Amino acid sequence: MREGKALDETEFAQLSEEERETFHNDIAELEQMLSDQLSELPQWKRESSNELRSLNQETIRDAITPLLAHIRKDFASHEPVMEYLNEMEEYLPSLVLEELVEERIMDLREEYAKRSSLEESLLPNIATHHNPDSGAPVIYEPHPSYANLFGRIEYASEQGALVTNYQRVCPGALHKANGGYLMLDADKVLGEPLVWEALKRALQSHELKMDSPYSEMGILNTTSLLPAVIPLEFKLVLIGSRNIYYLLQEYDEDFKRLFRAVVDFDNDITLTEDHLVAYSQLLKSRVEEQGYSDLDRAAVVRMVRYSARLAEQQDVLSARVGEQFDLLAEANFIRLMAKDELIQPIHIDRALAAKQERTGRVYDKLFEQMLDGTVLLETSGEAIGKINGLTVMSLGDTSFGSPARITCTVYPGSKGVVDIEREVSLGQAIHSKGVMILSGFLGNRYAQKFPLAISAHIAMEQSYGYIDGDSASLGELVCLISALIQTPIDQSFAITGSVNQYGEVQAIGGVNEKIEGFFRLCSARGLTGKQGVIIPYSNRRNLILNDEVVAAVEAGKFAIHCVKHVDQAIEILMHREAGEVNKDGGFPQGTVNGEIIGRLEAIAKMSDKKSDND
Repeated sequence: MREGKALDETEFAQLSEEERETFHNDIAELEQMLSDQLSELPQWKRESSNELRSLNQETIRDAITPLLAHIRKDFASHEPVMEYLNEMEEYLPSLVLEELVEERIMDLREEYAKRSSLEESLLPNIATHHNPDSGAPVIYEPHPSYANLFGRIEYASEQGALVTNYQRVCPGALHKANGGYLMLDADKVLGEPLVWEALKRALQSHELKMDSPYSEMGILNTTSLLPAVIPLEFKLVLIGSRNIYYLLQEYDEDFKRLFRAVVDFDNDITLTEDHLVAYSQLLKSRVEEQGYSDLDRAAVVRMVRYSARLAEQQDVLSARVGEQFDLLAEANFIRLMAKDELIQPIHIDRALAAKQERTGRVYDKLFEQMLDGTVLLETSGEAIGKINGLTVMSLGDTSFGSPARITCTVYPGSKGVVDIEREVSLGQAIHSKGVMILSGFLGNRYAQKFPLAISAHIAMEQSYGYIDGDSASLGELVCLISALIQTPIDQSFAITGSVNQYGEVQAIGGVNEKIEGFFRLCSARGLTGKQGVIIPYSNRRNLILNDEVVAAVEAGKFAIHCVKHVDQAIEILMHREAGEVNKDGGFPQGTVNGEIIGRLEAIAKMSDKKSDND
């Protein structure tokens, strides 16, 4: 500088050598002085930063300590909580400095975002907890998927990337049931992929590991958290049908070892005084739970009768409470529509009638065909080799009885009793067994002194579907005898029952539906007082008929006959004496059984003469 003005390079070069040297020395001295001063600045800044950091941390601790004091006091005896608080106290100062103090972050982030970040960093993620006085936990998981049982880790998308933290670790049913009991539906467990094998591993290892099964298969490779493996001690209760239990026992080697106790519930409950009271209490609890109106006494009696009807036995109650609760719900709805105060039997009857109307379209169509003659059935008069059998058709949860005509033809030959249904592959095994028993009965009772040489064909007329069950064998036997001795059968009756090789009548199923099905046809055509049904004597205890049938029986317009032996059915249907066996093993002349022996012996002689001529 000269005279307050900086010299440029040209002017500086015009100076004398001494002046230029003086300038250079002064600049060197100033640079040295500046360098000495600047060398102390980083150390000073570092010291000041450390002092500021210490001051900030001390200030933050002074603010935090009172907040943690009451928590420490409450959980002083809980060592894991105290360890967590100590770690959090060490971590808090740096977190507060980073999230709250830095002005740069203060400008960029909203208050709620900072609060959310702090909560995600500090608040514990409680997987499960139990009240001290609650006892062992009992957990039922309606949807036993892998995630719902073993837990899952959720992800959030931030700027196109999937991120997570420990707050997004979600517990499963096994976490909640640890130390207690877990109840699962067996069919649902087996229907979920990978669940059954994972459950068995957890039971065997007594460890609960939360991971994604798909990552092991290479389907999902997202970097995730890895929660620690925790001890697992619980009892697993599988609820399912007998079929599932026996299938698992047969095909899964681990099942027998892991599931050693089976509880097989009966489908029926004996109708005792105590059980009747318990059933009434069950209805009352359901009413209170769902907010229904109360049932009057007659309605409770009607529900008991419906339960017995489901069980198909007069002295038991059905354990299928789901169907009974459905009926109760519909009866309460009908009560609401009628604006009545209490649920009464009429509401229950209307609910049953409504269900029958909704589900009875197929039966109504078949009934119309019976009335217009498309399906050939007679409810009056007599016919040889024709009889009305009683069948049950099941569609979903609905069953209804439908009469069906059975016919038989008999002629000399050696084919024996032929089941036409079996020959055309419509007769199933049990039905074919019932028909084959007829040959055993005929040979044992009537053909002890000569060979049984007949050909008989039995068919269920106008039946185009599969037929199973032996409940038609009694009717088929009577029809066979009618065709053999050319004696007509009263068509006013329908018959059902199983028969053994000694002619004893055995119980069958669906007796109520069968009787009501034939009664409906007779009622539509007009009750004559001669119509009725023949059922096994052992099915008396299964009779729980609707009021219309009961009223007709009491008025003498419809009859229900219970038989123990085929002879009793023969006498009712043919209006003739069946005949009892004498000392010689024969039967009196003029009786049905006497005519059977005579006819079979004549056919056997015809066969012998034919053989001699050949």
